[in-house]
Amino acid sequence: MLAKRIIPCLDVKDGQTVKGTNFLNLRRAGDPVELGKAYSQQGADELVFLDITATHEGRKTFTDMVSRVAAELSIPFTVGGGIGELADVERMLTAGADKVSVNSAALRRPDLVDEITSHFGSQVCVVAIDAKQEADGAWRCYVAGGRIPTNRTLFEWAKEVADRGAGEILFTSMNHDGVKQGFALDALSKLHDLLPIPVIASGGAGAKEHFRDVFQAGRADAALAASVFHFGEIPIPELKRYLHQQDIPIRL
Repeated sequence: MLAKRIIPCLDVKDGQTVKGTNFLNLRRAGDPVELGKAYSQQGADELVFLDITATHEGRKTFTDMVSRVAAELSIPFTVGGGIGELADVERMLTAGADKVSVNSAALRRPDLVDEITSHFGSQVCVVAIDAKQEADGAWRCYVAGGRIPTNRTLFEWAKEVADRGAGEILFTSMNHDGVKQGFALDALSKLHDLLPIPVIASGGAGAKEHFRDVFQAGRADAALAASVFHFGEIPIPELKRYLHQQDIPIRL
């Protein structure tokens, strides 16, 4: 069985790592370059870096920061935020990213997924899906950093992008984001059954047991978290030893 992956996520705004709750109330968590270097040394399996307020004006600065983070890493590096065309992908790969994450741009123009996979390969294309479970039980997809609802739902959109060649899905439950009460296990398990590609779980990590549950009950391929790592609540080496003791395949 493939080893499960532990992935810290750096949400970056104005050059600083930030973290919020349910996509709101952001607080600063430190310098992205220093955090990325520390996670690489601590044994993280990958790093995800998201420019959460990507704008045309900020892209030059953002690209420079990607280069600076990449220079400190010895693990795979995924970058997202403001990627809307092949030139953006090219720029991020040149700056040192191994993969790119697309979200709003893919929902607005699904052909983008086909273009990225045909030009750079499926392994480069991670489709991030921010979804919220509404009162009627449906998981609705949101764009613009969780600000704007769309008419697409989690499972049909995930299936479509997998069919279009995406290499991985990064599913963030907006209901669970930053709440630290555990991941969206039922939705994750359903995605596992539905998709032929790996699923990265995001939103809800607050204890080591939540990582155990996301791999066992949620059947995720990787678990992404931010604040529990940024603020030192769960050291990655300690988490990996715990998961190993729970008979979860993990790289120590």
